[in-house]
Amino acid sequence: MTEEHDGSELCFPQLNTSCRKPVMSWFEAVFLRFLLSSVSVLTVALNLLVIISISHYRQLHKPTNLLLLSLSVSDFLVGLVFFPGEILRKTSCWFLGDLMCSLYKYLSITAVSVSVGNMVFISVDRHIAICDPLHYPIRVTVGRVKLCVLLCWLCSILYSSLFVKDDPFQRDKYISCYGECVYINDHTIGAVDVVVSFIVPVTVIIVLYLRVFVVAVSQARTMRSQIKTVKLQHSVTLTSRKSELKAARTLGVLVLVFLICFCPYYCVSLTGDSLINTSYGVFVMCFFCFNSCLNPVIYALFYPWFRRSVKLIVTLQILQPGSCEANIL
Repeated sequence: MTEEHDGSELCFPQLNTSCRKPVMSWFEAVFLRFLLSSVSVLTVALNLLVIISISHYRQLHKPTNLLLLSLSVSDFLVGLVFFPGEILRKTSCWFLGDLMCSLYKYLSITAVSVSVGNMVFISVDRHIAICDPLHYPIRVTVGRVKLCVLLCWLCSILYSSLFVKDDPFQRDKYISCYGECVYINDHTIGAVDVVVSFIVPVTVIIVLYLRVFVVAVSQARTMRSQIKTVKLQHSVTLTSRKSELKAARTLGVLVLVFLICFCPYYCVSLTGDSLINTSYGVFVMCFFCFNSCLNPVIYALFYPWFRRSVKLIVTLQILQPGSCEANIL
């Protein structure tokens, strides 16, 4: 009886080195699957809407929107690959083998790295557009943006290989049984990742957005001072103040959401594998990748063209001949 009971708890009962099935109550398993599935579907759907909108309508083929398109593709991969993989990793045994485990980790890390890189490029784009608007059309062209996007993807692909290159050689060191897929991350790579994927991007984004905010406020105050002799001074002043508050709120949300989603993960990653593969570590990782669900909301839903394009997509007007030439802006 004891042997049969033990065998039923194993992922591969025929193997002596099989892992045990995750110890989780029925309610916990259902809740985790529902939560991660919902976030996955929402992430895929929102980013797919952005991808279809920018790809289909020619009016949206602009440098800034190309960055949004690249960001949405990377976030789409996070929703399509990472969250389903986490459902399989934590609520059941990993039956897909070591190769698929390495591929899953590689695609997940690549998608997140590209997402971070795109966010940095978007902050640079907006900084140039607001702080140096006269030279923006010359300095930021479609060709240059495409090159930056290509370099971002290539660098992320190469960078992500650092996390899985030793998987075949370190299996015996980090994985003691068959039926699990864990993240192998030593302290050296973890420290490098904190610097490359968190400290540097956060510093760049915060500095650039602070400069953008200062310039925006300065421009609003300059406009206010120039209209003191106008009769509509009061209404224009209110409009300027509302503009300042809106700029502060938008930039604050961008930076705050990025920090809230990224800080817990990198704090845990510094502890090494001891916590990153626990239930708490998995929650932190999912919260980290939840940023991919919020990105289309923050970067796209603020634009009126996105709401118009979503309406056209939902009502299937996008299928009409010549719809790509529709006036979206």
